[in-house]
Amino acid sequence: MRLSGWGNYPVVDVMTVTPRNSNEATLALNNAGSVIPRGMGRSYGDSALAACVVETRNLDNFLAFDDSTGELRCAAGISLASILDIFVPRGWFLPVTPGTKFVSVGGAIASDVHGKNHHLEGSFTDHIVTMTVATPSKGVLDCSPSKYADLFHATSGGMGLTGLILEATLKLKRIRSSHIDATSLKAKNLEEALDLFNIHHNASYSVAWIDCLSSGKSLGRSIISLGEHMDHGDLCTTTRPKLQVPFYMPGILLNRHSIKAFNTLYFHRLQHSKKVNQIHYDSFFYPLDKISNWNRLYGKAGFVQYQFALPTAAGLDGIRMILQRIVKSGRGSFLAVLKVLGDRNRNLLSFPLKGYTLAIDFKMDS
Repeated sequence: MRLSGWGNYPVVDVMTVTPRNSNEATLALNNAGSVIPRGMGRSYGDSALAACVVETRNLDNFLAFDDSTGELRCAAGISLASILDIFVPRGWFLPVTPGTKFVSVGGAIASDVHGKNHHLEGSFTDHIVTMTVATPSKGVLDCSPSKYADLFHATSGGMGLTGLILEATLKLKRIRSSHIDATSLKAKNLEEALDLFNIHHNASYSVAWIDCLSSGKSLGRSIISLGEHMDHGDLCTTTRPKLQVPFYMPGILLNRHSIKAFNTLYFHRLQHSKKVNQIHYDSFFYPLDKISNWNRLYGKAGFVQYQFALPTAAGLDGIRMILQRIVKSGRGSFLAVLKVLGDRNRNLLSFPLKGYTLAIDFKMDS
């Protein structure tokens, strides 16, 4: 079958295997030759593409939960959305979450995803107590930071290259409300944006949308979003209906001029330098999840995501240089996300390092 990642590029011919349980998953791993696990298909590029793809969507059961510690044991195919649906009403939340909840636990571990709180809470696998991995050479092993530690730190952020994650124990965090005290701040340029990050370093969550086509004195103008879990309120998941992108948009509609116009309107939608409000966690953490198949907005040719991390000392000059090159090329994006990163963890291939990360989606040419 033809398969791609979330960016719809590249599209390749693969054989897929969809095991119904851990035993079948282990057999598939050992018998399929060149193989890669795949969760919910939200990785970019060819991260989860190989001659044979082992789909984990049927490995989606909850196994155990300790209400005194927040430790949740689940199969690797369970989605972050399912965890939120079950445990937010009980007063628990994910310790770290990426910008979409439609990610499997196994995929979150394999990518060692980070979120808006990396500067304080680290990556997803920093909150994994133990996991079970089916390996090609040594069979099924339970590993943790203290047991088969080499396997644990190679699998965390290892993009499925060490084997197939079958189960994991994740430590959730207590919350008293499903709403977020959110603060939006306008930054007139990149230097001001980084200054605001420094001023608000102790904010539980921080992220910035950045205009990657603004230039001159407005280079890197941004809207910084800060968030804190509210101390009181309802504990509810969202039931709000989604918007739909029913077909691939004509690629010609997404060009330098339309992106620049969108970015200008988006920046100026915040009329004042600061806005404070209370919003549901869904709106704060997962705004794009409200638009089904939003990846189709980039056209049938798809898109690639360019994400890099720079150490703190090189942050301002490095990001400025890259933004200048993007402006000069004219290949901008309406989706550019800037975050602060904390200390690097012990995982061998994990992405974050102490400093800044910028992620930008670029449309592919037909």
